[in-house]
Amino acid sequence: MDKRLPSTRSKMGWFLASLACLCLAVAAQTHAAVALSNAEAMRIGKKVWQNECNGSVAGLTSWNAGENFASLGIGHFIWYPKGVRGPFDESFPKYIAFALSAGVKLLPTIVTSNLEKGCPWQTREEFLAAESSTDMKGLREFLANTVVLQTQFLIARLENSLPKMLDEAAPAERKNVGEQFARVASTPRGCYALVDYVNFKGEGTLHTERYHDQGWGLLQVLENMHGQDNGRAALEEFSRSAANVLRRRVQNSPPERKEARWLPGWLNRVNSYPANS
Repeated sequence: MDKRLPSTRSKMGWFLASLACLCLAVAAQTHAAVALSNAEAMRIGKKVWQNECNGSVAGLTSWNAGENFASLGIGHFIWYPKGVRGPFDESFPKYIAFALSAGVKLLPTIVTSNLEKGCPWQTREEFLAAESSTDMKGLREFLANTVVLQTQFLIARLENSLPKMLDEAAPAERKNVGEQFARVASTPRGCYALVDYVNFKGEGTLHTERYHDQGWGLLQVLENMHGQDNGRAALEEFSRSAANVLRRRVQNSPPERKEARWLPGWLNRVNSYPANS
């Protein structure tokens, strides 16, 4: 293990503390805590890694065709190049800040020397050309050594998403959004679905992440749910609502983005949420 990074014991303690906070938030609304074993907790990060990177170390550094940013880590955290901005939340610098606050002492030089400037590779072509470079290998090694920390970051993002969503929702919708969040979070599989979706498509609170004023984040998925049963019924409704929101996004998307090419993979992903629940 890289001695520059927090110990496995300290990382696991922080991770489980984060999960405990999530459970307490759910308990406040459902009067029943979510029971997650260590193994169940660790599966969340592994499943997100599989979804985004096919579970591979090579997939930890990616730049998708048709996009103007690098996608890094198990959650494919966005890092825009210098001078480039887009509508999507830039999450890689936020992850690095989270890692530093958790006690990581040393970062790859390619990160420390460019964090304020932006991703050092300006285009996808430059990024792919550097795939075997010392800098890229060092970046992948760092990301592979901090998978647990990245999972903590994803959990923290979910914890922070509920108050943000409630603030953004119309007053008449807030009670339902909170209840639907709690329904889905009532099982370990549901917690995974929430973590995965908010990483995958965001909270739905940013107005820049909308087409024709219609978002595609977790907030919009929860707003379109109205059931009451927990467990598998909640997951199945969450999966259906997510699929409908994603279809609407593609229908509303600018034609030049050609988002229909991604829809089958997106639907496969959200359709898998109720599996074995």
